[in-house]
Amino acid sequence: MDRNTFTGLFLILIILVGSTYLMQPSDEDIKREKAKQTQDSLARIKKPVEALPAQDTSKTAVIPAIDSTLIKAGPFGSAQSGSSEPVVIENESIKVKISRRGGRIASVELKNFKTYSKEPLVMFEGEGNKFGLIFGAAGQNINTNELYFTPSANSLSVSKADSSSVTMRLTHSEGKYIDYIYSLKGEGYNVGLTIATKGMQDVIAPTQKSITLNWETVLKQKEKDLPGEQRYSSAYFKQGDESIDHLSLTESENKELNEGKIKWFSFKQHFFSNVLIAKNSFDKGELAVTTSPDAGVVKSFAANMQIPVQRQDQTAFPMDFYFGPNQLNILEKQGFEIEKQIDLGYPPLKYINRWVVLPVFNFLEGFGWGYGLIILVLTVLLKMVLLPLTYKSYLSMAKMRILKPEMDEIKGKVGEDNPTLLQQEYLKLYKKAGVNPLGGCLPMLLQLPIIMAFFFFFPNLFELRGRSFLWMDDLSTFDAFFQLGFNLPFLGNHISLMCILMTISTLIYTYFNNQVSGATGQMKYIGYITPIIFFGVLNSYPSGLNYYYFLANMMTFAQQYIIRMFVNDDKIHAQIQENKKKPESAKKKSGFQQRMEDYMRQQQQTQIPKGSGKKK
Repeated sequence: MDRNTFTGLFLILIILVGSTYLMQPSDEDIKREKAKQTQDSLARIKKPVEALPAQDTSKTAVIPAIDSTLIKAGPFGSAQSGSSEPVVIENESIKVKISRRGGRIASVELKNFKTYSKEPLVMFEGEGNKFGLIFGAAGQNINTNELYFTPSANSLSVSKADSSSVTMRLTHSEGKYIDYIYSLKGEGYNVGLTIATKGMQDVIAPTQKSITLNWETVLKQKEKDLPGEQRYSSAYFKQGDESIDHLSLTESENKELNEGKIKWFSFKQHFFSNVLIAKNSFDKGELAVTTSPDAGVVKSFAANMQIPVQRQDQTAFPMDFYFGPNQLNILEKQGFEIEKQIDLGYPPLKYINRWVVLPVFNFLEGFGWGYGLIILVLTVLLKMVLLPLTYKSYLSMAKMRILKPEMDEIKGKVGEDNPTLLQQEYLKLYKKAGVNPLGGCLPMLLQLPIIMAFFFFFPNLFELRGRSFLWMDDLSTFDAFFQLGFNLPFLGNHISLMCILMTISTLIYTYFNNQVSGATGQMKYIGYITPIIFFGVLNSYPSGLNYYYFLANMMTFAQQYIIRMFVNDDKIHAQIQENKKKPESAKKKSGFQQRMEDYMRQQQQTQIPKGSGKKK
């Protein structure tokens, strides 16, 4: 690999790093923008509902608020007050509390998981969470979230092989009511919800074509790294036949969904999701996500979805909640491509992760090994597959190292004032010696997609959450081995020991790689800058990712050491000399060499001849 080629690859690497990290705004700018966005969002979502036409709630703003004093009398007058005791339904996986006020799910606890601080893992709870229907009736805007429902039972515990349901009823008058029918199976993370009505066709304003389903929630921190958790949290949705989409991961956003029926939407955190699937689809809707500056809050979410009004005595709109982990095999069972909200990277990276890396990982997981050992074996298998490319890359670099004295001699004769002529002479030498100058680069480039694929794989791998190895108590987040007590640019308030080991191993690998390639000058020292840059980037990334990169570096170094024992420089030199003796007609010219020669010839013809173009 010559200097220009290496420099070009290095610049590409710097651009990739810069685009994902170095161009991020400062912490101060982020906080200021978050505060502004939060204020704007709050100003928008607190817009009074009464300012809207009573008979047209399809234009209701996201997270509409309603003053309870507006509905003290009139429709649903008997539902103005009630008990605060929740209705509890549970199975072996989840515990759901249903509030009588609003008949809504007030909180969901996942029994089999804990937060990073070992507290019960509650998906959401508190007054900041709302769920209700908004529609016009008798000249008023009705929000069922403010009204009290009557339960058919006070609690429900479902055994593993069973299923059952509880009904929350909101009564308007005799023979006219709205039912929320919650169903639960004995296992799993799904809660069925059917909104059924009886005799409401004349209660809902006659001009109203749809009812607004409003759901809003505040999701609190569950993982060690709040900024990292925010980085992977947003609202996702599937509309019509389109691929799933999502709102901004980094900024607050409000989006109208009017291009097709909405099958499902989710309020996704890093490792857990709250999903609502409409079996008959919503007509249209709005989604909003707000990044809050409040401590311990990941993001606030809101949705307004439109349910078509059916002018019938009895109606039903079935839906299904999913409250559970973002684990690929579990999400796949939900259908409707919900699993695609797990970011496995861009093509072709996501295909590598989905159809190669993950199946191998799951296969190794079946042996019951610790996850540290699984990552080690995964790395060994990967390096065995890539061994032919590693060998070819080493062999090509060894050839370039042996040619370096002759290249230096050509540079001394031609000089550096005419780079086009210098490259032409280099190409002639490569052609005579039968050496491909990109022979060392191409194998490295072929390995690059796999290296980048792991950059997405480990941060989104639910299986690593809470799994420990050596001093790393959670492979899904950074190991804060050294707590600084203050913030440093790029690094934060901690130093990851595994990231340090990864950086040191990369520097060692770079040193020995320079010995193999014979790199000097700029090309020699550029390789030492990259690990330092990546140290700043990866210090806050999962320790499992840094552990993999550390293992990959050490195994590559070991492979090259073993290859070096079987590669004889004298034999390579002798082969190069034999190639030089072959007639030109017997030498196979690569497509790259032909294109480079044509390019150099054109460049040479366009240059103005100079007497200093060649040393004499």
